[in-house]
Amino acid sequence: MESPYASALHDPSQASETSSLETLVNEKHRLRLHFHRVQHGKHVKPDFYNSASTKRGKTFRTSFRYLQGLNKKQVDDFMASYVIYNLDWSDEKQMVEALGENYQEKVGDCLKAYYGIINHLCALGDVEKMYIPPLMSKKATVLENQLLYEESIARDIGLKPGDRVLDLGCGRGRVAAHMAQFSGVQVIGLNIDSNQVAQARTFNDECCLQNAFIVQDFNDLPLPFADQTFDAFYQIQALSLCKDLPALFNEIYRVLKPGARISLLDWASLPSYDPTNPEHAGLMRRVKPLIGAKALTGSGFTVLRSDNASVGGLQAPLIKTVDLYFRTVRHLILGLVKVRILPRHFKTLINRLCLDGEAFVKMDTQRLATTSYRIIAQKP
Repeated sequence: MESPYASALHDPSQASETSSLETLVNEKHRLRLHFHRVQHGKHVKPDFYNSASTKRGKTFRTSFRYLQGLNKKQVDDFMASYVIYNLDWSDEKQMVEALGENYQEKVGDCLKAYYGIINHLCALGDVEKMYIPPLMSKKATVLENQLLYEESIARDIGLKPGDRVLDLGCGRGRVAAHMAQFSGVQVIGLNIDSNQVAQARTFNDECCLQNAFIVQDFNDLPLPFADQTFDAFYQIQALSLCKDLPALFNEIYRVLKPGARISLLDWASLPSYDPTNPEHAGLMRRVKPLIGAKALTGSGFTVLRSDNASVGGLQAPLIKTVDLYFRTVRHLILGLVKVRILPRHFKTLINRLCLDGEAFVKMDTQRLATTSYRIIAQKP
């Protein structure tokens, strides 16, 4: 079927990166205004003065150019990552059978490609940071809910000026910047993707903050820090990338000072989930690549709080908002690919991104699983 956008596009022989980028930017702005008017009214807003939020237009352009310049191997590794996440990483025989003798190198390449590409894909939408936050306010936007949740982290783990805080899976440093601006702390961020670390450092310098960022796969243990280095720790939906959670939690325990608190936000299956139910199992297979969270007590932590951070225990309203937005943008991207303004791999990427949104909504509304499960714990 002909894309509704195709007739409005320029002759592909005269198209340029600038024209295609402007088309996406203008349509993106129109969609954001439309969704905001339809879904949001007056509401309590986060502390934008101390949010260290970046300009969305600049982020969008940076992400667009990054995605436009991807090579075939990066795209192939991104697609392969969805298969890799379904393997049992602790079963070496299974890993060798599926990926070959050099499976560790393959896993590393796929993780880098997945984490780098998904972050930039999210930035094409209203997801400045690569996570859908808990629903903190029903009238707030995705970005506002992110800021509200991050401010709740600062309160939950008792951040105060001068504290040193470890951020695992720091992405492009946006959450770290908010934490530093809001609480007066210094954040040390770890990330597997050098491109995102470079962006984090640049953004940190632009904000005149003292955060630091290290290219490091947190599966490569031990962590590069001395004992009792940090006053607090947080991670947001990064544990699905971990190969050995007990070993990682042992390391986090080691580098924290006594009394330090930690905050985890990640996936958890809920009591209604039945692994013997074919529908439940099928939904879980579709969302599994993005999930993962485990208990902490075996490493010595005391759990202070364990609950669903979303209002009413449902994250679905935000997931629906993001899913609807990206499905709308998908039509625009497919139209641009069809008339050869965008490279074909944009079609591959946007189709994969939109594939499992409905499964997430269904699992959340049926209360089978959530990606907004919160754990606050403390090192004695």
